[in-house]
Amino acid sequence: MTYSGTTLDTPAPASPALQDLSGRPWWHALGVFDLETTGVDVETARIVTAHVGLIDMTGRSIVEGAWIADPGIAIPEGAAAVHGYTTERAQAEGRPAGEVVAEVIAAVEAVFARGIPLVIYNAPYDLTVLDREAKRHGIASPVIGNVVDPLVMDKALDTFRKGKRTLEAASELYGVTLSDAHDAGADAVAAGRVAQALAAKYPQELGVSAEELHRKQVGWCADQATSFQDYMRKKRDPSFTADGRWPHRNA
Repeated sequence: MTYSGTTLDTPAPASPALQDLSGRPWWHALGVFDLETTGVDVETARIVTAHVGLIDMTGRSIVEGAWIADPGIAIPEGAAAVHGYTTERAQAEGRPAGEVVAEVIAAVEAVFARGIPLVIYNAPYDLTVLDREAKRHGIASPVIGNVVDPLVMDKALDTFRKGKRTLEAASELYGVTLSDAHDAGADAVAAGRVAQALAAKYPQELGVSAEELHRKQVGWCADQATSFQDYMRKKRDPSFTADGRWPHRNA
């Protein structure tokens, strides 16, 4: 693990955004979180790299926590091509997976303990992987607070826009620089800045408390899954199901 700036569980006096959160909009101080893993299946994916940090109201990164894990299994070539970590590199640079998982969970919970929402692009993936990794290593699953998911918000507020909904596409659309896609740190910070851009673009819809925004996203994600399921059943597979649980999916 490496940190720059302050740590997640100590005060950050140099950052006005973290000195007094009472009455401030949710986007004035945000936690950011991202994982790079061995695959797309949440039940089998293992963490390879992780980032948990904080950004202030300007989008400036003020805390950066980074981890590299040896996942204990071979990293598929396809996954390595995406994030750059081969099995050999993860074994050489990474730490035992159980230690990394425990520290990442502690960092995530430290963000929530401050009363700060955590931005996660496509939250059900990352939080479910983290939950499964916790169970795999005999660690208590993370206690989740208020989550901000730019993917869910973007789909809800610009429903009929054509094109991809990847973080890269959203960053370009909302004027956020993402210079190193699929690096956990770069992706986490970019997702936080996209969330802030969404808040600026849709003040009426998103100008609510973090608690209310969390509740809205629960409903939005459920509606989006239902719509996608209906589409897939009509067009391709009558038995298709889409899971609309958010921000994570219980085993």
